[in-house]
Amino acid sequence: MPGREIVINHIVLDFNGTLALDGTLLPGVKERLEDLSRKAALYVFTADTFGSAGRECAKLPVELVQVNPREGGADKARLVEDLGAGQTAAIGNGRNDALMLQKAALGLAVLGEEGAAISAILAADVVFPHIIAALDFLLKPQRAVATLRP
Repeated sequence: MPGREIVINHIVLDFNGTLALDGTLLPGVKERLEDLSRKAALYVFTADTFGSAGRECAKLPVELVQVNPREGGADKARLVEDLGAGQTAAIGNGRNDALMLQKAALGLAVLGEEGAAISAILAADVVFPHIIAALDFLLKPQRAVATLRP
């Protein structure tokens, strides 16, 4: 963020509602994750609501992390802290993403087809209309300077 430099070494992403719709990866996500993987380690957090996360992420340069469906929010936040919250960007849309968005050095909320929980929007530093815009924001750091300028 402007005023303080943030070095992002980890990017954590919610799966369904953020990277995927109804359990299927959204168009354009794969290519952007491949590009981002050259800049940071990528982790996809999921309760795997549709049972498809493993299949959809199998060929992606990500580490798939299963979270407890009942404790997903706390699990995600704890994993962000374990990675080093000060060096982590988080992307999500759900109520169970709010705490990880708040704890991460940079929290990005995505509206997408499923919408976004108000708690996720309020916890985020920046809100995007869809995942492609959020991923492009991370791929082009000058956008962060312009958006987060004091």
